[in-house]
Amino acid sequence: MMKGKSHNMNTALLLIDIQNDYFPNGRMPLERSIDASLKAQEALHIFRAKQKPAIHIQHISTRPDATYFLPCTKGIEFHANVQPTKNETIIKKHYPNSFKDTNLFNYLTKAKINHLVICGMMTHLCIDATVRAAYDLGFSCTVLHDACATKNLEFHNIAIPAQSVHHAFLAALQPTYGNVLSVKELLQTIGTTITPATA
Repeated sequence: MMKGKSHNMNTALLLIDIQNDYFPNGRMPLERSIDASLKAQEALHIFRAKQKPAIHIQHISTRPDATYFLPCTKGIEFHANVQPTKNETIIKKHYPNSFKDTNLFNYLTKAKINHLVICGMMTHLCIDATVRAAYDLGFSCTVLHDACATKNLEFHNIAIPAQSVHHAFLAALQPTYGNVLSVKELLQTIGTTITPATA
């Protein structure tokens, strides 16, 4: 838990790659992507109600061999559960790390943000890469574990179920790289009395 540190923190919500291709019928469906997006939606409602900034990260593949997040496809569009409003920032990226070759760092510095609440897709790749980069750049991070999703992996012919991948990567981030909380725990730490708006 934040232990009161959040009071002198300028916090922004970072929603990473919550895009159609990661959902059922997309080109790269993840385990529990719908559940995670609904939790991300709850977090988004909390931030909107408190008038804190929300930043939507959108991955667009530029590699010639890419099979998903292809430019000009429906797959790169934000999922209906977390559609940005007109006054929310959208940052496009081409790498797992949301800071690499983007203006995210400049945006956060100008806005005097020093604490990032991070959620989205995929726990083992873009979430992990972004949290570690944020930490290295001096940001304090909170990861919303129930608002992230990932997929089954394989190593040396050993199948690693998505839930094990998810838990292992979150366990590796905590406590050095970030606080790992549920959306409900976030609501308690923000110390808010607001009721999240219904979708």
